[in-house]
Amino acid sequence: MEYIVVALVLLVFSILYIKIAERYDIVDKPNHRSSHTEPIIRGAGLIFYLAILIFFIFSGFKMSYFMIGLTIISLISYIDDLISLSSRIRLVFQFISIGLIMYQLILFTDIYWGIIPILLTFGVGFINIFNFMDGINGMTGIYSLLAFLSLYIINIYENLIDGQLLIFIIISILIFGFFNFRKQARFFCGDIGSICLAVTLFFLLSFFTIKLKSPLFILLMGVYLTDAGLTIIYRKFLGENVTVAHRHHIYQKLTDVLNYSHIKVSLMYGLLQFAIFLIILNTYKQSLVIQSIVFFVISLILLLVYIALFRLLKNQN
Repeated sequence: MEYIVVALVLLVFSILYIKIAERYDIVDKPNHRSSHTEPIIRGAGLIFYLAILIFFIFSGFKMSYFMIGLTIISLISYIDDLISLSSRIRLVFQFISIGLIMYQLILFTDIYWGIIPILLTFGVGFINIFNFMDGINGMTGIYSLLAFLSLYIINIYENLIDGQLLIFIIISILIFGFFNFRKQARFFCGDIGSICLAVTLFFLLSFFTIKLKSPLFILLMGVYLTDAGLTIIYRKFLGENVTVAHRHHIYQKLTDVLNYSHIKVSLMYGLLQFAIFLIILNTYKQSLVIQSIVFFVISLILLLVYIALFRLLKNQN
């Protein structure tokens, strides 16, 4: 019953947000780097923060440092959606937010203090890379849905975290998807949504990796991280500023060059990621040697797929 109530609250919130955004012109106007041609409401990713906030209240205020960090970065990200803050201001608050999440991890796990600076830097990089995903209808939603579903399934076996957190997030993504998984999206999640999901994913992936002593959970974001990471290398080779929006991601090229629909591209990424999850599900309890081999093989396959698609799209273009 409580899940139905949460779903109704989030649905009503989404409808109200559309009305408010239309009234106050909170829209993402297309430019030469955009994958859409019509103005789309942005910032609807507030629904993800609301879902986590509801869990936080229902749970009796569990994971308070995580929630404080998430609130700070969500607030700054939404302000950025409205008035575009400087990258320096965003980075300061991103480090503060990830720092609080690291402290929550310290309280929950036996994490080695020496890797905290590495995780802190990687966390800030991860949420910024994840943020580039929004703009292709369905990409953020479908990919995030699979990631959180994967964690939920693993959690059924391992019982590492309150499953309601994952269920509430999954409900919010499904509600978001109702308005976004279509040819003409009703709204985008904006920085507030993608950053909120990224911070939560970073926390959960780090938590599961440490608790289960398995590096394979990093691969739950393997498809997108491969695309994003290799695209950054390619842009550095071109001498471009990697912090500026662009059109070089493979998923962007698939829509621009091959004229694939946004939903088709999103489903392609999602299905490939789901296949990787099935491998992880059957190997995360194996020895570290076997896991390392699996990690290497999957990473190599993703690299080869990226290179093949890159060459294909370059020739087509």
